[in-house]
Amino acid sequence: MNSRLSNWAVWLAGIFWLTSTVGAAIKTEVIEYREGDTVLEGFVAYDADKGARPAVLVVHQWMGLGDYEKKRCEMLAGLGYTAFAVDIYGKGVRPSNPGEAGKLAGQYKGDRALFRRRLAAGLAQMQKLHSVDAAHTAAIGYCFGGTGVLELARSGAEIRGVVSFHGGLGSPTPADAKNIKARVLACHGADDPFVPAEEVAGFEKEMREAGVDWQLVAYGGAVHSFTDWRATGAMKGAQYNEKADKRSWEAMKSFLSEALR
Repeated sequence: MNSRLSNWAVWLAGIFWLTSTVGAAIKTEVIEYREGDTVLEGFVAYDADKGARPAVLVVHQWMGLGDYEKKRCEMLAGLGYTAFAVDIYGKGVRPSNPGEAGKLAGQYKGDRALFRRRLAAGLAQMQKLHSVDAAHTAAIGYCFGGTGVLELARSGAEIRGVVSFHGGLGSPTPADAKNIKARVLACHGADDPFVPAEEVAGFEKEMREAGVDWQLVAYGGAVHSFTDWRATGAMKGAQYNEKADKRSWEAMKSFLSEALR
């Protein structure tokens, strides 16, 4: 194991130690729900010793809902939130390789109305859970999911905040930003080759013109997938960055504390 992965393992172990000691009653559950005729399969993590509390919707990256998002849900539950990982693709629909993932994610990026319906279905399911204070909800998303939470905000969803981690920032309908009711935080890799400077500038313009309460944090030296501890392969444009991961997580914690208080 290289030193970077070793450091990450120590940090993550610390997070899970905190979860197991401070929130020893954390429960997890797989939940089926629907959007129209499509069966979806989400995942929830929460502290069973607490009553209804603020909740965070977690939107998956392009490979679909998996262990990565479930671990993030458990980390959020350790912070005192109910965390619900939404399923955009449908029960049992999980790409087996990046080529399949690109096609599937592209289907939703090309049909924003469908994307929004799947996001709204997940939000509605989360808000029905007994452990959720439905008046205090937020959403976070990674890569494809980062695009998703911004799209959820642009749809006018009744949600207090959204955090996009290395997500696409562009919109085919930037005027929809006028619908945003949530605070917005975009955590962006300053050297991300998949989100060009023109797209970042367009996002800033969109947020300003709509009068959104927004923040954009760019992490120097970080590329795409900088929070994904599995991204350690040969693709230079998508690599884990331990510093950016930790810093963006801390930025999210501060943001959620403000948005959901």
